Amino acid sequence: MFDLLGGGLLGSIFGGLFRLAPEILKLLDKANERKHELNMFRLQTDLEKLRGQFKVEERYVDYSIQQLDTIKAAFQEQQATAKQAGWFVSAISALVRPGITWAVFGMYAAVKAATLVLAFQSQAPWYEVIVTVWDADDFALFNMILTFWFIGRSIEKYQK
Repeated sequence: MFDLLGGGLLGSIFGGLFRLAPEILKLLDKANERKHELNMFRLQTDLEKLRGQFKVEERYVDYSIQQLDTIKAAFQEQQATAKQAGWFVSAISALVRPGITWAVFGMYAAVKAATLVLAFQSQAPWYEVIVTVWDADDFALFNMILTFWFIGRSIEKYQK
């Protein structure tokens, strides 16, 4: 009886298991293959994102270079025009922007001085007057003017 079970039945069971083993390995391999494909797809999308960001940065650099070239061309054209116009016209042209700056600064200082005078005439304490008259906007304006004139001069000297 054991020979019957041992020979035929066990052989059939092991034969069936060995026949199913490659199919089970194929299923496991397909699962691993799908995970690998998904991982590769994620890597490809990350690569495309980086390429897109690089293209944007590249366009920004190109745009910045074009802006600087345009500014350079405008300065060269202004220089050529100033040479053709003569020294007197060039001097007046060179004084326009600083003149406007001084005029606006003078008006601003006059308004601040008038505010101080009116505040002191109203018997307000001096520390409250100064804190009220000189606020964050005034400080920002002051910094903007200083930065424009002193950093602008440094950049001009560096470019020469």
